[in-house]
Amino acid sequence: MIYSKALLNKMKSLKKLINLAILIPVYNEEKNISQVIKKCASYRLDIIVVDDGSTDRTAKVVKKLKQSNKYPLIFLQHPKNKGKGAALKTGLQYVMEKGYQGVITIDGDAQHDPQEIKKFLKMIAREKPDLIIGSRFQNHQGMPFIRLATNYITSWIISGLAGKKVEDVQSGFRYISHKVIKNIELRTRNFDTEPELILKACWLNYQVKNIPISTIYHEDSVSEVNKFTDTLKFFRLVIKSLAWRRKIRPRKNIFID
Repeated sequence: MIYSKALLNKMKSLKKLINLAILIPVYNEEKNISQVIKKCASYRLDIIVVDDGSTDRTAKVVKKLKQSNKYPLIFLQHPKNKGKGAALKTGLQYVMEKGYQGVITIDGDAQHDPQEIKKFLKMIAREKPDLIIGSRFQNHQGMPFIRLATNYITSWIISGLAGKKVEDVQSGFRYISHKVIKNIELRTRNFDTEPELILKACWLNYQVKNIPISTIYHEDSVSEVNKFTDTLKFFRLVIKSLAWRRKIRPRKNIFID
């Protein structure tokens, strides 16, 4: 049987997508993690949940879902809370060890819509980017003003340092390719890890894309971001980034497997 070139390319893209995973770092989300997992499961991709030392029933909820054998769940756990960045790094290390082509990260607080994962999958198949950042700035109705202003300012600062416009540097809804995971060393371990990854990816000339996503906020949701300490960590990241930048040599052509 003879296939057209377009059909062959589409088949190759779909084959690569099969080897993606979904990564959910979670801390004290017993109310939301079940629905997030169930919605993500519709894509039939492995779902890696990293519990960052939760003190509520989060771990029990995930373990019960795993034991049901209805969902393709991998459960990793920190005995103590280490920070969101540390949970991400644990998950990314697992992705590397198991040879996934890339990973889609989504927060466990139900403030992202898993149905929008298909947007990422389409962009991956069509454009083959190295990093995709979900941006809430094209649809920010419902986002508290302080959160909106903070995200705007931090995104403006990071975009300036990166030399590329990144609309929502604090977004946890993103795609990270195998190449980026393999070639970028992350030094932070809290909420500053996400902007650190963006900075280094841009400096190395990886293909970074923005994609619009919905803004979802629940009345009873409680942010784990500490306005004082995490703001200090962000500006510490900015200062450290000046030293990191000098040590990073941009790649003109990146074909690293």
